Parts: sequence; structure tokens; C-alpha cells
Amino acid sequence: MVLTAERSRDGDRPPEVVVVDIKSGSLDGASSSSMVDRQDSLFREAVTGHHHRDSWGTTLRLAFQCVGILYGDVGTSPLYVYSTTFGHGGGVGHPDDVLGVLSLIIYSFMLFTVIKIVVVALHANDDGDGGTFALYSLISRYANVSLLPNHQAEDELVSSYNSHEKPSSATLRRAQWLKHLLETSKSAKISLFLLTILAIAMVISDAVLTPPISVLSAVSGLKEKVPDLTTDQIVWITVTILVVLFAIQRFGTDKVGYSFAPIILLWLLLIGGVGLYNLIKYDVGVLRSFNPKYIIDYFKRNKKEGWISLGDILLVFTGTEALFANLGYFSIRSIQLTFSLGLLPSVLLTYIGQAAYLRKHPEHFADTFFRSTPSALFWPTFILAIAASIIGSQAMISCAFATVSHLQTLSCFPRVRILHTSKRFHGQLYVPEVNLLLCIAACVVTVSFKTTAIIGKAHEICVILVMLITTLLMTIVMLLVWKINILWIALFFIVFVPTESIYLSSVLYKFTHGPYVPVVMSAVLMVVMIVWHYVHVKRYKYELKHTLSPAKAEKLLEKHDLMRIPGVGLFYTELVQGIPPIFPHLIEKVPAIHSVLIFVSIKHLHVPHVDAAERFLFRQVDPKQYKVFRCVARYGYRDSIGEEAEDFVVALVESLQYYIRDVNLYSVDGMQNVSYPISRDQSLSRDKPSGRHAIYAEEMITPIQSFSELTTLSNGLSNRLPQFQASKMNIEELAKIEEEQKVIQREAEKGVVYILGEAEVVALPQSSLLKKIVVNYIYSFLRKNFMQGEKMLSIPHGKLLKVGISYEI
Repeated sequence: MVLTAERSRDGDRPPEVVVVDIKSGSLDGASSSSMVDRQDSLFREAVTGHHHRDSWGTTLRLAFQCVGILYGDVGTSPLYVYSTTFGHGGGVGHPDDVLGVLSLIIYSFMLFTVIKIVVVALHANDDGDGGTFALYSLISRYANVSLLPNHQAEDELVSSYNSHEKPSSATLRRAQWLKHLLETSKSAKISLFLLTILAIAMVISDAVLTPPISVLSAVSGLKEKVPDLTTDQIVWITVTILVVLFAIQRFGTDKVGYSFAPIILLWLLLIGGVGLYNLIKYDVGVLRSFNPKYIIDYFKRNKKEGWISLGDILLVFTGTEALFANLGYFSIRSIQLTFSLGLLPSVLLTYIGQAAYLRKHPEHFADTFFRSTPSALFWPTFILAIAASIIGSQAMISCAFATVSHLQTLSCFPRVRILHTSKRFHGQLYVPEVNLLLCIAACVVTVSFKTTAIIGKAHEICVILVMLITTLLMTIVMLLVWKINILWIALFFIVFVPTESIYLSSVLYKFTHGPYVPVVMSAVLMVVMIVWHYVHVKRYKYELKHTLSPAKAEKLLEKHDLMRIPGVGLFYTELVQGIPPIFPHLIEKVPAIHSVLIFVSIKHLHVPHVDAAERFLFRQVDPKQYKVFRCVARYGYRDSIGEEAEDFVVALVESLQYYIRDVNLYSVDGMQNVSYPISRDQSLSRDKPSGRHAIYAEEMITPIQSFSELTTLSNGLSNRLPQFQASKMNIEELAKIEEEQKVIQREAEKGVVYILGEAEVVALPQSSLLKKIVVNYIYSFLRKNFMQGEKMLSIPHGKLLKVGISYEI
């Protein structure tokens, strides 16, 4: 079947005649492969990931920036590791214990930080984004594990990826088996979800503990020069610095990499140089610690005490979770370059130098770092220690802000205002409510515990639980996404899960001596997340069950007493399909709708970013003469939805006009969702993959049900395509299309009203007592005391119409 259609993009140019061969699925003048390949940016993000190679100039620039952002926390661990490790046992019991602890530090750092994170985990990224949430998001792209039933065909971003794999291969069968298990087992979905939010809660708790332990350990160095300082005075100096640190968060960190990198670089050079100096001056023999025999001797000699000290060794790699989570701002090669050439030798030299000092002065275990610093370098070291500890804390605070932002995309956290503090660096966030809570919690922890030893023990459980959960999620990624040889997966699992479990057992043994603090904080956070998500899912399912059927919608719109009001009405709903039950409730109370009514659903996809050109999906509601549309506005979990409402409307109306043009020009019966660019110039100016002819909605003359249809053309499934009008469009029909577009524009110019449903959710009378407490009290409290929807969407109050309704779930 062949269709010819005339169209003109410019009034001064003759109309174009485009020939489409429906059978072959190709455009005249373009290769069939360009039609078959998925070309939208969502698919490119899902498939290409972070595999492109930056130039060496870009890599070096990113490498310089990541020194300042990523290595502050890991680089300040030498301030307190030895004091915490030997502190629980009352000091160095045997001279060779120093060698045993140093050997543990070396091999733990190499195993967990270098091999697991830098070599392996950095490649398990979600289009360049790292961290626990990114792993969960990556898994969600390959298996529908979401507990929220809002899955669409447009979410299948990788439907054709790995299609070249042989169905009979063992690796593919395992991947299919795991995919089926995750999608069909509710317990598997819930377990995966709970593991993810537990890790996220621990990361947020880590953001509470990192500033106190880093700053307090640096400030404690003052005792070397001012011995009369009391512990309480040191604590209040630390609290003052913490208050200032959290207070300046509102100003953002626009050029954070370039500002902090020189300081951290100087810090790493200084501590590495001091470590080398101590090694040469005190005891070169500590290099024997590279022999793992000293680890075995250490455990033989100390038995239970040696096992207990394993938890303190975890402090060596605090900050690695932030290193992995902040991967999105850099490239894998830039991180690996600076880590191997900068951080690794510097930190190892520091630990080795301190061990050499302790071999000669074991009594100075409580303040090894500053005691081992030459007197001439004390004040430069002290000032840089304060600066580096603040920078390391800044990294974890920023990580907490990003984590809360990601939680909202999972519908797991109450609404809070998320401010983007930089136009240049996307992802620089500030969350005022979270910042205040972090500040209060950090100050309370500092005042309550007073010493780095107790805070360090509390810190340990955050580190090990995040590490263990990361290992489990990475194992799933290896099976489901990478599909690598099972022997490599088994080796990874066997090495890391038992080892990390041993470290975890050591931490749990000291549970009452500090680890209970982050556990309590994480438990509170998890209760908030679970309650919010539970009620959100129940509410969504209720609305889905009570959606208005097409027949009832048509009957409602054709009511004789239904008035039409000039302008455009944007009716916000969480449903991505169907008309919500709150709409007939509104018509019942106020029998009037706008001349153009658009049901808008904000949806977050499991990708970091969605291009503006693929932001909107549309479908028209029958009967078409009433101009009622459904729109899904898609965002990635790193995208901001806080743009001004006026800008959002302009983009939406322009995209709607493209939809009206195409749905009429090509006469698609039963047309589903098609996405459209914000502007023609934007879509045509975007970079296109080399060697391909990218086809965007502006250029598509075969509007089809979804992006995923493009991948089925080569498989002989062209019968799924809508039927086209096999005739030439005449001037009158083109004029009619143009008039319909102008009607939308005119109504938008008359005014836009934002209609927001406010659903009060209550438990059914026959519900259990626990459910009534969760829904009627906890959820109600969270909903009333956090930000309302109109503030999240930046809706002007003068144009807002709220519609109230009550749901019993």
C-alpha cells in the first residue's frame, strides 16, 4: 500500500510530496533501517548508556573536577581510622597489631573500593548515573518491577535491545527466568523495593553522620597546640562550623568542582607527602603489611577482639557510596584516572606513614594523624583538614538532596520543594526542609556523642549495609542486564556477599554502642517512605478501578446542560490512562468545562533525562468535537518539574498543535500516543547519531501507536499499524487542519485554568486498626504538613481551581 501526502512547512515554499510504502515501512529517500531503528532519545539513553568515549581534554577537565567533588570524604578518613580501630581495645596490644590493622586496611580498601566500586560497579550505571537508586532504575528498565500499575508501551525503552541474542543460550534463559520471576512475584518486587529504600535511608543517615565525624576529627587537632581546650569547647566549635555549613547550602555550589578541586588536591598531596616522610623516618618495615599473613596472625592473636575491630576498618572507605552515586556528573574514565593516580597512592601512603609512626609511638593511637604531622606543617595541615572535612561533608549533603529528589519520582516521599541552584550544572539541588532536618540531626549527634569513636561506630552500619545491598543489586544487573558468564557472577557473589556479611556481623555486635542511631533514623525514614508509597499505590489503583469508561465519558460530554467556558483547562491527574473519577464529580457540582480540556498526567520514567522533544504524549477523547485530550508529560528522575507554569503551557500547547496536525493530516484511526517536539527548530537542530537518519515526530508521516512500534516493523508486524487514508490531501483539508490549530492557540490566549484534584484518602470502616492508623493518621499528617501540589507545579494561585473528593481504600 502506498500513500502520497502533500504538506508544506513554510508558506513560501511549495508543498512537499512524501511517499510512504506501508508494506516495507520505509520512507522514500531514506533507508529502511532508519525507520526500523528506535531513534528517540529515551531509547538512546537506555541502550547507549555511558559507553561513548570523551576526548582526553574533556576527560582531564572532568578528572580535575571530580577530585573536588568525590574524594573529600574518602580522603579525610585517615583523620580517625586508627583512633577508632585501636580505641575500642584500649590501645595497641601487640607491636605487630599495627601491621595486622594496616594489612586489613590495604586489602579491604583494594577489595571493596578499587575492585568492587572503581573497576566493576562504575560500569553498572544507568546512563551514567550511579548509586543504589540508579541500579534499581536500571533493573526497572529491563523488568517491570514497579509496584505502581502505570506501565505504558512507551516505557519499553529497551524492547529490542539484545534481540540478537540466541533464545537457546543459557545466559539469555537465565535472564528471561529472572525477568519473569521479578515481574510475576509480588514478594520479589516488594523485597527489591524494600532493599532499595533501606539503602537510600542509610545514605541519608550517612549524610547526618559524615559532617560531625569529619569536622569533629579535624577540629580535635587543635588540642595539639591548645591543650587547655576541653571536649565541650571542641564540640561547640564543631557545631558552629556545622551550622555555617548547612546555612550556606541555599547558595548552591555552581562551580563546585573548580572551587573544591585545588583544596582536595593540595590535601591529598600533603597527606601523601607526610605519609612518605613518616615511612622513611620511623619504620620502613611496615611495608611488610602487604603480606596478608599479618591479617591471619592478627586474628589468631586477638581472636574475638580482632573480629570486633573489623567494623572500624569500614571507616577506611566511607564516601565510596557518594563516589558511586555522583558518577552522573563525570565519566568512568575520569574517575578511574584520578582514583588510580591520585587518591589511591595518597591515601595508602597516609595509612602506611601513620602505621610507621605508631610502631614507634603506640601510645599516641588516639590522635595519630596530627601527632604524626611534622610541627612545621601543623597549621597548614589543620586548615586543609577543616576545609577537606567540610568539602567531604558537602558531597554527602548533596547526595542526600539528590536522593530525596529520586525518592519523589518513586512516589516514596512527601512533596518537598526542590530548588535547582545552578543553570550550568544540572543536578545541583537544594531542599530546604531536608537541609534543616539534616542540620538539626547532625548537631544533636555531635552534642550527644562528643567523640569520633562513638560517631564512627554509628557510621559503620551505614557503610556496610549500603555496600551489601549494592552487591545484591549488582548481581541482579549482571544476570538481567549484562548477561555475562555465570562463573563471573558466581565469583562476584561468593567473594563479596560472605565477606561483607562478616563485616556486618562485627558491626551488629556493637549495636548498642552507636549503630542503633542510624538504624533508628533509617527506620523512621523507611516508615515515611513505605506509608507514603503504600497509600499512593492504593489511591492509584482506586482511581484506575473507577476510571470513566469511553461510553460514559461521551455521554457526560454530550449532556445538554453542560456549558462550555472560553479558554483552556488543564486537569491534573496521576492516571496515565483513562479519565479520573474526580472529573464526573466536578461536572456534577459545576456543569461546565472549558472549550479545550486537557487531562495532564506527570509521569517519571526510569531514565535520568527525557528530551524536551519527547516530553508529551497525546490522545484525543471521543467525541472529538468537544476538544478533550489526554496528555502524559514524561520526565526522567533527574529532570526538574519546577519550571514556570506559563512555560509549561506554551510547550504543551505547541506540542498539541503538532498532534492535531498529524492526527488529521494522516487520518490515523485508533491513534494512540505520539510524542512531539517543543519546536520544529529544536527538533531539527538536535544532534543525530552518526550514520543514521534520526526520525522525530515532527518529521514522521506515519504516526503510530508508540515508539516501540518502530522496532516491530522489521519483524513482519506491520499489520499493527493504523490504517492510513490512501488519498492526496487537498488544500481545503489542510486549511481545516490549520484552523483547528488556531482554535487551540486562541483558546490558550483567552486564559488557562489549572484544575487540581485534592483527594482525601481514608481507610474503609471495616479496615484493620493498623491500616486505619497508617492511612487516617500517619499519611494524613504527612500530606497536611508537607508541600501541596500547586506549589510543586509552580501553579499561580489566581488561576488555580481545587476539586475535593474523598476516597475510601
